[in-house]
Amino acid sequence: MSRIYSVWGFIRRHKYFVVIAFFAVIVGFVDENSFYDRHLRLQEIAALKAEMQTYQARYERDTKALKELESNPEAVLRVAREDYLMKYPDEDVYVIMDAVEEETEPEENVSADENAL
Repeated sequence: MSRIYSVWGFIRRHKYFVVIAFFAVIVGFVDENSFYDRHLRLQEIAALKAEMQTYQARYERDTKALKELESNPEAVLRVAREDYLMKYPDEDVYVIMDAVEEETEPEENVSADENAL
């Protein structure tokens, strides 16, 4: 019982400090708009801005390629031959691939015991 009185006495003597500390804990960590959550949201915003820049660069690259395809018939021929491996009837095409890791799809016939792991 004396322990409760000693804690209560500390709170009575340092009531302003206790209230300020309590407020700092609430604002800093507990509240839904806390400083910690704000920091996490700012990191998420930075990541999304970087993603926006990559998509903007991809959009500009694709727009440039589309304009080239619309204006240059040789570009259409180049894309057809390089990307879609089209060829003239009287020629042979040899495709030399780089050593690129292919994505393997997961097996669909996996037993329930393996899924539990």
